[in-house]
Amino acid sequence: MIALIQRVSQASVTVENKIIGEIGKGLLVFLAIEPVDCQAKAKRLAERVAGYRVFNDANDKMNLNVKQAGGDILVISQFTLAADTSSGMRPSFTSAAEPALSNQLYQYFTQQLRENGFEAPTGEFGADMQVALVNDGPVTFTLSI
Repeated sequence: MIALIQRVSQASVTVENKIIGEIGKGLLVFLAIEPVDCQAKAKRLAERVAGYRVFNDANDKMNLNVKQAGGDILVISQFTLAADTSSGMRPSFTSAAEPALSNQLYQYFTQQLRENGFEAPTGEFGADMQVALVNDGPVTFTLSI
């Protein structure tokens, strides 16, 4: 399971010209599911994302997590993060989980964030989405479990 997290001052996701999820300050999470992933991994990754200290404290050091910074988390499914790009000129997606498992764990991951007090809006699984963001920093990390 892979999460690409970006610290943002704002982010939104649009499907068919309608904004379906948006946040102000917080984290934009692109989430990829791999065939070996399970609910335990999704729960652990949700804990890591929520607790990861990427927001600045009063001393301008990255010591605050998203909740401490007063932010929220927008979650977007992103199977292309699981691509094998080790050879050739075209990515292979054989390392991404099948859609049924991916959607189940994507929903579970988001549920874990909501149970921890985040609104956690999402994109639409499997849809053609347009994601707009203002990366704050820029600050971007890849977390994996």
